[in-house]
Amino acid sequence: MTIDVAVVGGRFGGEFLPLYRSHPEVGRVALCDIDQDTLHRVADTYGVRDRFDSLETLLASDDFDAVHIATPVRFHVDQSVAVLDSGRHCASAVPMATTLDGIRRVLAAQRSSRRTYMMMETMVFGREFFHVRDLYERGELGALTFLRGAHIQNLDGYPRYWYGYPPMTYSTHALSPLLALAGARVRTAVGLGSGRLTPDRRGDFDNPFPVETALFQLDKGDLAAEVTVSFFQTGRTYYEGFSVYGHEAGVEWPQLNEDDGLRVYRLEPLGGGDGPVGRGRSASATVVHPLDRPDLLPPELAPFVRPTTFHPGEGAPAVRLGSAHGGSHPHLVHEFVTSIVDSRAPVVDALTAAAWTAPGICGHESALRGGERIEVPDFVSEQEVRA
Repeated sequence: MTIDVAVVGGRFGGEFLPLYRSHPEVGRVALCDIDQDTLHRVADTYGVRDRFDSLETLLASDDFDAVHIATPVRFHVDQSVAVLDSGRHCASAVPMATTLDGIRRVLAAQRSSRRTYMMMETMVFGREFFHVRDLYERGELGALTFLRGAHIQNLDGYPRYWYGYPPMTYSTHALSPLLALAGARVRTAVGLGSGRLTPDRRGDFDNPFPVETALFQLDKGDLAAEVTVSFFQTGRTYYEGFSVYGHEAGVEWPQLNEDDGLRVYRLEPLGGGDGPVGRGRSASATVVHPLDRPDLLPPELAPFVRPTTFHPGEGAPAVRLGSAHGGSHPHLVHEFVTSIVDSRAPVVDALTAAAWTAPGICGHESALRGGERIEVPDFVSEQEVRA
């Protein structure tokens, strides 16, 4: 069985076209973009024949089984609902939504359509996450004690629709790997804003903060997670990562860039190392460079976990491709495609996406209320009540 896939949004979505074209269970691939120059330039680059200049035109056709939305955040809810209501499967870039009402709209559309919905969260398909997950599942970390994530990125010079964006509502990159490792959901959120956006960066949002931090209480193991997100006025190089601490060992994301490797701390026996005998436990520190996991992919996609060359065919020149987000993109595509072909829920299905998106929304609301504790909805229970 093969499926036909259309990608909406040529700028970010263009990175996925070679992956869908190379997947053995994908037939036709289309690109949709409202900007004619982007549409034809990107489609020409990757050898894509089928082209649409609007989502409405795409959905009005009888073609294509699945749609991958890679458009700006403000379109995710309406476009996801439209795709699902058309009877097609839907993948969406993060976040699922920026309001709780938006989450519920997507959940209702998925439930009504009975089609696949997958949020394309890069952090839980990257080589670093796979490595930390394996350490945890082998028991090398021990029971989890504390979780921390951060996403710091300077968006000066980005399109104006990013200006004033509430940072905590884009927390899935920092929070999702923590929840995935713990197998938990967030019960409550306490958020605080820090600093004040300058007037030229306020944009069209109600958010006054360049930085937001939230403490999330999880529903398992008495665990707490701390997450910080900043998009403006924070003097730091780009950082998007997570750290995990357990009874026996901890793993920290590299401070400068991913190529520096993860730092793994392992507690020594009591009295070992350089500490006084009988007082405390010292910890060894090693740097680990996680390996890629091409074994999780079909041979046609395995080369894409690292920079590679893609040959579009039909006389088009070869394209040199990067490998963003920890080599996660081929894994995301493979998970979305195979979940449809195998008629199973994807790893980041609609309810999981809701559970990973809602805490940031509640964390932002808490920050606007000066740190008031906010209950995070349990969407599984909500669906059970509706049933």
